[in-house]
Amino acid sequence: MHRTKYPRTSHLPWSPGFEPDDLHLADLSGFVDREVVVTEKLDGENTTIYADGTCHARSLDSGAHPSRTRVKALAARLLGALPEGTRICGENVYARHSLAYDDLLGHFYGFSVWTGDRCWSWDATVELLHGLGIPTPRVRFRGPFDRRAIRGLKVHAHREEGYVVRWADGFDRDAFPRAVAKWVRPSHVQTDVHWMSQPVVPNGLAPASALWDVRSGVEPDEAGLDAVFGDTRPLLPVELPARGETRLALVVAGRYAADPRGTLLPTL
Repeated sequence: MHRTKYPRTSHLPWSPGFEPDDLHLADLSGFVDREVVVTEKLDGENTTIYADGTCHARSLDSGAHPSRTRVKALAARLLGALPEGTRICGENVYARHSLAYDDLLGHFYGFSVWTGDRCWSWDATVELLHGLGIPTPRVRFRGPFDRRAIRGLKVHAHREEGYVVRWADGFDRDAFPRAVAKWVRPSHVQTDVHWMSQPVVPNGLAPASALWDVRSGVEPDEAGLDAVFGDTRPLLPVELPARGETRLALVVAGRYAADPRGTLLPTL
């Protein structure tokens, strides 16, 4: 299968994290009169997952590293789940880089889906990724491009790397330089340079990550589900589909199958 390196993203004119060798987008005319989506930029490793169950980091020849074990397992679980020629691009946030997370919904967040040289629309991207059990970054803004509103977004630099602006519609790869841009906190690169040479420190997960794991095809974790729902119940044996919302619904239904309906109503 053909491997494709994710394009470099230009900095917005007001991005304080711009470095001399970075790309800078001075002309914002590509965003004018377009609907855009602004998402949180996560501090992780850019990773691409392919329909054949393989993946790589930004470099096409990226080798083995302890921080990549989980995303490789996710890629293997997705074998056969993606249309031919389709790939998922996202952020591997298993290892702590310069920001520490303690409430992630998973250790991989998807932010774009491509078929060949065509990037899917944001809505189609979210529909596919969530159906596969892959969370997407938090949306900070959506609507007609508004430079003042976007520039006014508050970023907590001690726990957020920045944000990314993209067209809500799909676009071809050659439009990427004018369809996607980023804002990065000051001095982010300097604090992130040597993370691969340090011992791996995993980022923390939110209780709800157990639900995303079930959606993605991981075996249900009884203790994790107990933490989500605030009670203790056995997992009933039930035949589950490989992934998706139906898989999660069956697991949740199985937890409460033995309860009389009247005892559930106050909880639901």
